[in-house]
Amino acid sequence: MTKRAYALDALRGYAIITMVLSATVAWNSLPGWMYHAQTPPPDRAFDASLSGITWVDLVFPFFLFAMGAAFPFSIKKRFEKGDTKLRLVYEAIKRGAQLTFFAIFIQHFYPHVLSNPQDMRGWLLAILCFVILFPMFIRIPLKMPDWMRIAIKVVAYGIAIVLLQTTQYANGRVFDVSFSNIIILLLANMAVFGSVIYIFTMQSLRARVGVLLILMALLLSGQVENSWAQAIYNYTPLPWAFHFEYLQYLFIVIPGSIAGEYLMDWLKQHNDSFVESTNKWKAIVMILLTLAIIIVNLAGLYTHCTVLNLIINIPLLISGVFLLRKGTGFIKLWRELFTAGAFLVILGLCFEPFQGGIKKDPATFGYLFLTSGLAFMALLLFNVICDYFRCVKSTRFLVMPGQNPMMAYVVGDLLIMPLVNLLGIASLLVYFNENAWMGFLRGVVLTTLSVLITMFFTRIKCFWRTETIILKI
Repeated sequence: MTKRAYALDALRGYAIITMVLSATVAWNSLPGWMYHAQTPPPDRAFDASLSGITWVDLVFPFFLFAMGAAFPFSIKKRFEKGDTKLRLVYEAIKRGAQLTFFAIFIQHFYPHVLSNPQDMRGWLLAILCFVILFPMFIRIPLKMPDWMRIAIKVVAYGIAIVLLQTTQYANGRVFDVSFSNIIILLLANMAVFGSVIYIFTMQSLRARVGVLLILMALLLSGQVENSWAQAIYNYTPLPWAFHFEYLQYLFIVIPGSIAGEYLMDWLKQHNDSFVESTNKWKAIVMILLTLAIIIVNLAGLYTHCTVLNLIINIPLLISGVFLLRKGTGFIKLWRELFTAGAFLVILGLCFEPFQGGIKKDPATFGYLFLTSGLAFMALLLFNVICDYFRCVKSTRFLVMPGQNPMMAYVVGDLLIMPLVNLLGIASLLVYFNENAWMGFLRGVVLTTLSVLITMFFTRIKCFWRTETIILKI
């Protein structure tokens, strides 16, 4: 009996790998669809007026969706085993605090932040940062008392704090708690608020959806001048850690939690007969259909063919609903995922004319709903490949980084690039800027190194996690 949904690991791994890839390809020599839609080449200047999305604009939403999908497997399981809701809230806040520290720590130790131009001191400090992250976040495999595990983590955090306060940064910069990695900071906020919402609504889907409706009202009303809603929208007790607008990403995380519940229910009932009773041609059609829906929306919205995009989407979505209308096992799971995804895709496209189009930054409701819907499709796609066809070995490069995402996210900047510079071979990367193909190959090479290193540590059970040890009294 399958005990793990590899599709979820694969989706998380895809998100983290493409996140690394998008950050390592050549800066301005590739076609516009290889970058964020709002930062087109050649100058890559941010233009908030541009609408549309590229594959790069799906990376972060897919990761947020995967975070939400993991809630039932972590929070709900612990609740069913006897943990109180208060204890779960405490753990969620603790996790958010750890991710916030992670965001601040890594941002201060990127080589370009430490020295300008970059030098040996900056590269060595970046590697030191990477090393310190191990005792801070790994589950120490050795047998030892709980107090000793806590002591090791406390010492690691203490060293990190000392380094943050005493390190000299480039261009006269000093340690600033508000200088943090925005991606990780947003994840920290979602880890807290998404978890808390799920904790109190895990037994009521209607309540969960109701919270999102209230949040939508506040986000929209918060734009009204001198209103009480605007006072709430602008209030922040910790401006370096939280802004109300961050909560808009709950429109991706919470749908992810619904997908996670579909997966959990499927796993509880899963057995080998599900595979045997499912038509393989239907599975192949679902691979092609979900890929088509994702690609059509990327192409249609990037080229601003919004009406044509909607027209093409409708028959694709209807055909999927018709194909999956009957069946149990895998078919039931696919029907649930596809139906939810189809609804969100249509909802997102209906919001497209609102707020100036579908945009990542500032995120519009069309963007939030559409990317949630496409994430459902991507999860279904990976479920067919990883869990139905059992392509475990061929998708290992996705699954293993997906099981160790924190390491995969920073290994390139804090280990690989510093080592490349220390070995004196960084100058060779200049040759990758000659044309678009070489520029893309640059990203592939650096991303592959990040994946291989992460896979190595994952294979030896060295995971970075935000759980901590609690002393038993």
